[in-house]
Amino acid sequence: MTAHYRRLDVRALHRAGALSTGWRGGWCWYRRGAKVAEINIEASEASIRLRYTATSNGERKDYDYPVMLTRTGCNYGGARPWFLCPCCGRRVAILYGGAAFACRRCYRLAYEVQSETDADRAIRRADAIRARLGWEPGILNGEGGKPKGMHWRTFWRLRAEHERRVAGCFVQLRADMR
Repeated sequence: MTAHYRRLDVRALHRAGALSTGWRGGWCWYRRGAKVAEINIEASEASIRLRYTATSNGERKDYDYPVMLTRTGCNYGGARPWFLCPCCGRRVAILYGGAAFACRRCYRLAYEVQSETDADRAIRRADAIRARLGWEPGILNGEGGKPKGMHWRTFWRLRAEHERRVAGCFVQLRADMR
């Protein structure tokens, strides 16, 4: 699953200015507010250099390698940066960090939604509607009221959609129990 790997997103690096030629600095990953990993990045015109230490099976290993960049033109000017996967050379926006950073195809990773059941999908979609309505997540938590500022028509439409999704959840759960 992609959620179990550290992500290096070219869009986030670009927004932070970390792809500007000559930029040097650290990029950190946090879990529950605590730093769990850090990588040093040095940017040049056509690549970034990654420097970090990884521990596998109790052994520490230093890594230092370039990741090539490419850019595509945008319709209204400017250029969009992309990584070229160090393993396969594919143009990607996100590299995933195991021992080395590579694209999800090289690591054979799937997104979480690609392995969820029909019941899981229905529950996730119902929870998305609950979030829009400002209700507590979980289809068993009951319904709340209309959020302040929301049109009544929108509220009734979302509530009806929520009821359809919840009914679908129970149908799928019942089918899974057979």
